[in-house]
Amino acid sequence: MDVNSNKYTYLFSVVMVVIVAALLSVAAMSLKPFQLANVKMEKMQDILSSINIAVDRNDSQDKFDQYITERLIIKNGAICEDCEGEAFDIDMSVQISKPHEERTLPLYIADKEGSTYYIIPLRGRGLWGPIWGYISLQEDAATVYGATFDHKSETPGLGAEINTASFQDNFREKRVINEKGDFVSIAIRKGSASTEYEVDGISGGTITSDGVGDMLKDCIAPYVEYLKSRNGGVASI
Repeated sequence: MDVNSNKYTYLFSVVMVVIVAALLSVAAMSLKPFQLANVKMEKMQDILSSINIAVDRNDSQDKFDQYITERLIIKNGAICEDCEGEAFDIDMSVQISKPHEERTLPLYIADKEGSTYYIIPLRGRGLWGPIWGYISLQEDAATVYGATFDHKSETPGLGAEINTASFQDNFREKRVINEKGDFVSIAIRKGSASTEYEVDGISGGTITSDGVGDMLKDCIAPYVEYLKSRNGGVASI
């Protein structure tokens, strides 16, 4: 075959494309287990971070097993005994697209130094893309113990500040259920937070701050009846 012909060039290109595609496919399949393991360990780190436990990725499994005593599935505000699958494997991006009553949601119960904490996963939308995180409630199932947030593509120095301690620490000791036993969530205010149901938003990051507020309200609401049954609201006062 004439190596200078168009036919040769075409066939050579096709063969190279097929070979490169095959190599990339093999590489992707080979690396997938490692990628999934990294995602799992990072998720465990985030869950533990919500109860103020910082761990290395390599220690995440051991510490997760040490502190997380139960992994429940919640539906319609109650433990779902018949739901299939594992709580840890639930995809929040899928669940938040459903009405509250149709969601099957994970709930993590932790024991730290003899105290019980309820950890709720969060998923919402910021200015440029998805935001997510975890919020932990104290033994009264109404008062925040810790919170952690992250994002995919928020603006550095503005909305991206949601993943900093200076923002997340503001949620400690705030309440999601008031003294009357009503769910109020936590509002994000523009520099005017003055109650135990509010925190200051991020200067210059109003849309992302609003996204965090909407995320908290939307993601905690389906758990409220369960939280009240665990001493949330009036019974805890």
